[in-house]
Amino acid sequence: MPSTLLDLCEFREEIRKSRFITLAGPINSPAEAQSFIERHSDLAATHNCWAWKIGGQYRSNDDGEPGGTAGRPILAAIEAQDCDQVVVLVIRWYGGIQLGTGGLARAYGGGANKCLQQAPKRLLVQRSEYTCSCSFSELALVKLRLADVDGLVLDEQFTANGVDLRLAIGPSHLPALQQQLADLSRGRIVLSA
Repeated sequence: MPSTLLDLCEFREEIRKSRFITLAGPINSPAEAQSFIERHSDLAATHNCWAWKIGGQYRSNDDGEPGGTAGRPILAAIEAQDCDQVVVLVIRWYGGIQLGTGGLARAYGGGANKCLQQAPKRLLVQRSEYTCSCSFSELALVKLRLADVDGLVLDEQFTANGVDLRLAIGPSHLPALQQQLADLSRGRIVLSA
């Protein structure tokens, strides 16, 4: 199951006199990824290479390094660590010794891999959206049962008769939650897709 990072993570290393700083962080959109890259890039560095992945969307950039030697290895490290909703930026200061294309790919991909390995992570739970209605007196219990299965309340609308809820629930928890809500309300609360 894919995971994302809890916070910004950093890894530093020197390879044949070139200095590499790898920064990784959680993101929710391509705009957040671009903002992270702009905020943390060092314009005085020789290269600011990066990659990000959000679900099926991904981008990478070699920033002047030979094609495929920086961005793609960073992206490969993100996928190898089973990460999603993550951006990785590797900043390089050239030390005067050529690393060659294989050496560059190992340096960029290896730095990204080591940074992601040490980063604190949380699992990304796949959830589906459902709706239901409950009475005012049942609302606290519905929220409690939802929290027990790591579900989320996306929206709640108060009406004259009670509360209309929009929920996000992991598919594996759906049968148990449906049964609990039915028992709680004598069959009145029904989850609808």
